[in-house]
Amino acid sequence: MSLTLGRSFNRNYQLRLPFGDGFYNIGLFYNTKSPFLLFSVDSDISSSNLKHSSKINMFKNIESSRFVETFLNLHNYKSHNLDIINQFKEIKPDYSNDINFILNENLILSKIQIEDNTFLDQLILYGLTLSSYNTEIIFLIAERQNIVSKLRKKIVRTSAIQIATSGAIGMIDEYFEELKKSQKILDKFPPDKILKFNEEEEESKNGWCW
Repeated sequence: MSLTLGRSFNRNYQLRLPFGDGFYNIGLFYNTKSPFLLFSVDSDISSSNLKHSSKINMFKNIESSRFVETFLNLHNYKSHNLDIINQFKEIKPDYSNDINFILNENLILSKIQIEDNTFLDQLILYGLTLSSYNTEIIFLIAERQNIVSKLRKKIVRTSAIQIATSGAIGMIDEYFEELKKSQKILDKFPPDKILKFNEEEEESKNGWCW
């Protein structure tokens, strides 16, 4: 899967990431004056079975990814000079041992001076994988922080690409279903109600006379 630079993009950044017994070459197409980007993917893998069993998904809205919904917390914020949508915040604490970083890079494209403040126009990359399938899944997050000088505003947009074997996707699905079950239990028995019930039960016991 390959792309060529069009009018909307004037830069291409290349990554070579290990996968199985080989590598995936991932290109990021972006514009120095725009927050949007696209991916290109080429494989360099010896095993034809692994190559053909791998699935590639790209996400302009990373909230629609099961990987993100299950394992990550996102950040959204709007103000006069900030417009942030679905910025990667952190790995959820409950999954700190299940998810590993394989990449964290920051490309500073330019420094923009607005009055006494310096703002960075940049591309930030986070590469994540499953601990149990660390050579069979790449989840690459590309965060574009674009400065619009005329508006004195920073716009932050995030895209992602997932390359994974069927085994790794099956594991993500298991984590996802377990999360949904836990959420249903919490919806039915919220912690504050359980605490209140326990406190009332304790008061009842303390007030009982034999």
